[in-house]
Amino acid sequence: MTKWTPSSWRSLPSKHIPDDYPDSNKLAEVETALKGHPPLVFAGEARRLKSRLADVANGKAFLLQGGDCAESFKEFHPDNLRDMFRVMMQMAVVLTYGAGKPVVKVGRIAGQFGKPRSSPVEERNGIILPSYRGDNINGMAFDEKSRTPNPKRLLKAYGQSAATLNLLRAFSTGGYANLRNIHKWTLGFASQSKQTNRYKVLCDKISEAMDFMEACGVTPESTPQMAATDYYTSHEGLLLGYEEAMTRIDSTTGRWYDTSAHMLWIGNRTRQLDHAHVEFMRGIENPVAIKIGEDLEADDLIKLIDKLNPENEAGKITLIARYGHTKVKKHLPELARAVKTSGRHVVWSCDPMHGNTIKTATGYKTRPVDNILSEVKSFMQVLHSENCWPGGVHFEMTGQNVTECLGGSARVVREEDLSSRYHTHCDPRLNADQALELAFLIAEELGSYKKDSVTKLAV
Repeated sequence: MTKWTPSSWRSLPSKHIPDDYPDSNKLAEVETALKGHPPLVFAGEARRLKSRLADVANGKAFLLQGGDCAESFKEFHPDNLRDMFRVMMQMAVVLTYGAGKPVVKVGRIAGQFGKPRSSPVEERNGIILPSYRGDNINGMAFDEKSRTPNPKRLLKAYGQSAATLNLLRAFSTGGYANLRNIHKWTLGFASQSKQTNRYKVLCDKISEAMDFMEACGVTPESTPQMAATDYYTSHEGLLLGYEEAMTRIDSTTGRWYDTSAHMLWIGNRTRQLDHAHVEFMRGIENPVAIKIGEDLEADDLIKLIDKLNPENEAGKITLIARYGHTKVKKHLPELARAVKTSGRHVVWSCDPMHGNTIKTATGYKTRPVDNILSEVKSFMQVLHSENCWPGGVHFEMTGQNVTECLGGSARVVREEDLSSRYHTHCDPRLNADQALELAFLIAEELGSYKKDSVTKLAV
C-alpha cells in the first residue's frame, strides 16, 4: 500500500461527494477553518468504544446503533435530542434485561447530515435541480438557491454537532441516565401503548431488584455504572473534505483519529476497494463500519476487511448487513461462513431499514414495520446457525411522534396516516413505539439461545 495521509484520498476516484460547489476556493477556506476548530470527540473515547466493540465481536455484548436518518438544522432542539436519548435508553434496558448482556449505545447523531442519493438531480413539473443531499450540503426547499451546495453549511453542521455532543454528555453522565429514572424515560405520547406497558412491567422488576441491591449496600452512588452510561456518536463518513479537516494526531499515541465522531461508516454505495472512502478510512484509528448488500461477494468482503484492518484487531470493523427481509437468507450465509472460516474479527450488525423501503401510491416513501422485524429475525437466525454472534442492530428512529413507517403492533400506522406526521428530511424512521417493539423482538430472540451461544462460538 502507498503511504497514507489524511489527504491521500484526494488522488483517487470518489462517489457521492458533491463536485458542483460554485466556488471551490470558498470550500477550501471552510475546510481550512475547520482544521483549526476543536475536536468534537477525543481519541481516548474512540479507543474505549473500540474496546467495547471488541466485546461485541466476542459475543459478550450487543451493539445498539440508532438515530435520525439525516439530522436537520430546522428540527434541532434540545427536546428532540432528549426524546431520542430516552428511547435509546429504553431499548438498551429491554435488551440488557432480555439478553443478559451489556449494550453498547451508539447514536447516528452529531454529524449525520449528508446522504448519498440515487440521482444527482430531482425533477418537479419540468424543473430540474440538484437533489437534496443533507443540510451540511444544500437545502431541502425546491429552488435554485437552496439546492446549490454551500460550504458555509459545513460550519453550521460543526456547530450543531458540538452543541448536540455537549447535551448528550450531560444526559449520559449528569444523572438523567441513572437507572432510578427508568420509569421517567417513557414519552408522554406513548404512555398508554402496548409496548410501553410491557416496558413498565420490566421497569417494575428492575426497580424491585434495585431495592434489594440497595438494601445490600449497592446503590447508584456506590456503583457509577448504575448512575451514568457511555454514549457514543457515529455518522457516515461521506464528505471526506470535512472528515480530513477533523482528523488529528493523538498526542498520546502518535496515531491519526477522526475527531468528528467516535465511529464512522462507509456506505453501501461508496465501499469500492480502490476508491477514496476506503482509502481515507484505512488510515484512521477509529472503529469503522461497512454497509454490505447483495452485490458484495465473499472474496471482496475479505479484501475490504483486510485493507481496513490489516492487524485483524477486534472491535475495529463492524459489518452492517442491509438486504431486505426477503434476501437475507439467500446472501448472508456465504459471507458469514467466509468471515468465520478466515478468522477475521468483526461485529455483525443488521440494518433492517434501507432494504425494506417502498413507495406508496400517494408518493410517500415508507417502510413496513413487519418487514423490518422480519429482516432482523432472519439476520439473527442466519448468523446463529453459522456459529457467528448476531451482535448488533443499526436503525433509523426518532423520539418524535411521527407516522413514517407502516404498521407496528401498538399504534398501527396505516397508509392513510402517513401524511399526518411525516416529518423526515430524507428516509422514514421508526417512532418510539415501533423502536421499542424492535427491542423486545431482539431481546426475545437473543434470550432464546443465550444458553448455547458461548458453546457455539467456542467451536
